[in-house]
Amino acid sequence: MANILIPTDFSDNAWNAVEYAVNFFKKSTCNFYVLHVCHGPNTKASFNEHETCKKQIELLINRIYKQLPNNKKHKFFSVIDAGYLVSSVRKQVEQNQIDFIVMGTRGNSGAKNTPIGSNASNVITKVRCATIVVPENAKYAQLTEIAFPTDFLSVYSPKTLEAITAIIESNKASARVLHIKNDTTVLNEDQKRNKELLDAYLGTNEHSFHFLSNNHIENQVQDFVEKRQINLITMLAKNLSYFEKILFHPKMPKIKYYTDIPFLVLH
Repeated sequence: MANILIPTDFSDNAWNAVEYAVNFFKKSTCNFYVLHVCHGPNTKASFNEHETCKKQIELLINRIYKQLPNNKKHKFFSVIDAGYLVSSVRKQVEQNQIDFIVMGTRGNSGAKNTPIGSNASNVITKVRCATIVVPENAKYAQLTEIAFPTDFLSVYSPKTLEAITAIIESNKASARVLHIKNDTTVLNEDQKRNKELLDAYLGTNEHSFHFLSNNHIENQVQDFVEKRQINLITMLAKNLSYFEKILFHPKMPKIKYYTDIPFLVLH
């Protein structure tokens, strides 16, 4: 049984994340917790807002049952909370033993000049839970090629390795480990050891290592995504040098992966 949390602000991007989550976990027995956070203190005005939110989330749950494939393995629960999104998400992760968070890159008020809005940014950097971030143009397709950009500087925890291999094995997908470096840079002993650990853990699963030289990480990721027809990018939140450049740089016209390809962020 997997427990999935889907924060929503009822935007089109949030609905796209719902669709993606239902399809991504179509083979799994899941409880989906659909969360909407109403802002504001406990005043009469916020009570009225709460009632409005309650009606909206009921409509959303009804829409899920009407418009998305009927899957007997899936159950949906609505959750309304008041306060701040990150605090509410943390609470749900603990209370409902959440395995994955799935959310859109931005909501109704998201800034358009960055790949990821503030809500998604705060969740993936401040909540220690595996999170799938779904861009506005992303549509679910059977996972065949998964990219894993890494600097090999972080020691991979068993939980992280298990999450990666579980997704690879359940989808019979291939893992493409991508390391981008300067022309003169070589792996140090710690990086070599971490690479060997990753290689051993991926084991007999189809995987390969790719070493590319370029100062512009986002350009290399874009080229790699296109050539390999990648349909999921997996990253470690603590790989900050990659993480920030791939997800948090200003939008560039030639870079399309952050509007089309979902990200799985692991902690």
